[in-house]
Amino acid sequence: MKPLLICDCDEVLVHMVRHFRDWLDEAHDMEFALDRHDFFGSLSRRGGGPAPTHDEAWELLHGFFPGQMERQTLVPHAAEALAALAKQADIVILTNLVEECRQPRIEQLARFGITHRVQCNSGPKGVPVARLVAEHGHPVTVFVDDLAQHHASVAEHAPHVHRLHMVSEPEMAPHVPPAPAAHARIDDWRRAETWIAARFAEGRAAPG
Repeated sequence: MKPLLICDCDEVLVHMVRHFRDWLDEAHDMEFALDRHDFFGSLSRRGGGPAPTHDEAWELLHGFFPGQMERQTLVPHAAEALAALAKQADIVILTNLVEECRQPRIEQLARFGITHRVQCNSGPKGVPVARLVAEHGHPVTVFVDDLAQHHASVAEHAPHVHRLHMVSEPEMAPHVPPAPAAHARIDDWRRAETWIAARFAEGRAAPG
């Protein structure tokens, strides 16, 4: 039995916000600020109109997924890192998308040579991570995500999982503080691969 790597997708494996920004500019005459890590607070209309409501923002996001997913590009070194880590571990991509986007996400990642199990989720990731850990059965799991709230959720529901905070968008990363509940913050896949492989080599669960 191999250890387990549970990995987020947007802003970890594939770039999203830079392409979402371009689409909002082209299709909706809106701006999306990458110097914030707050989706709702980053949206604004050109010309001084009222900011989109939460419901309008969600509609915009649903307009991007899955119809605009072909815009998304691979994060440098992500595919190579996963290929190397797959020799040591089983890999699950845990992505916060509606279930209707699961097949488009599978196809998107396959175009980049990433062909691991994809599981969709809504809301905090701690409970689904705990379920995956229990299902898998190996004592060593590494979780990678760009959002601090997901690391906090995993720390609560699956405290023995190693947690790596990664923000792979270089325009955004300097404005995002390290997640307090993560064990490490690394924004580059070459160094992240080394850190993850070391956790697998140690063969120990994270201290709860």
